[in-house]
Amino acid sequence: MSASLIVGALGGCGAVPWRYTWIAEPGVTLPMLSADPQPYVGMAVIMGGTIISEETDDDYLWLCLKNRPVDQDYQPRRPVDTDGPEAGFYWVTVPKGQVPPNYRDWGRVTVVGRVTGNQRNQTEPVLMLLYMRGWSGSGHYGVWERINPNYFPSIPGSVGPRN
Repeated sequence: MSASLIVGALGGCGAVPWRYTWIAEPGVTLPMLSADPQPYVGMAVIMGGTIISEETDDDYLWLCLKNRPVDQDYQPRRPVDTDGPEAGFYWVTVPKGQVPPNYRDWGRVTVVGRVTGNQRNQTEPVLMLLYMRGWSGSGHYGVWERINPNYFPSIPGSVGPRN
């Protein structure tokens, strides 16, 4: 097998690159993070969602997402019970200088983020973005990626709890 085929097989062309599935904690759900994010602080998790609103402060863009659990291929799907605990919300933060121009066009997203341990509105976990894949009605739409997936920045004061 040639080197390019090996790289292609290892890199994959799925919804989430292999380097992120490798570092992500398997099986973490929104209800688990909403109930108690502390056991997961610093861990990478894979979630899906729909961006419903955004806020900014001096340094960060804050995206509020309606949860859409990911399937076995890491594509976001509607929860079985649209009023149940999987139908909640979570937040993703990203430094303002790393915002792609077309993220508002994405109908659904697959998110890889590090759990900060903070919550907004007392039950909405906050993730620091590592990777995001946008989906449109016709399929894949775009990718948003931090430069180093192993980098875990210190949590700035502006990302602290907001109740």
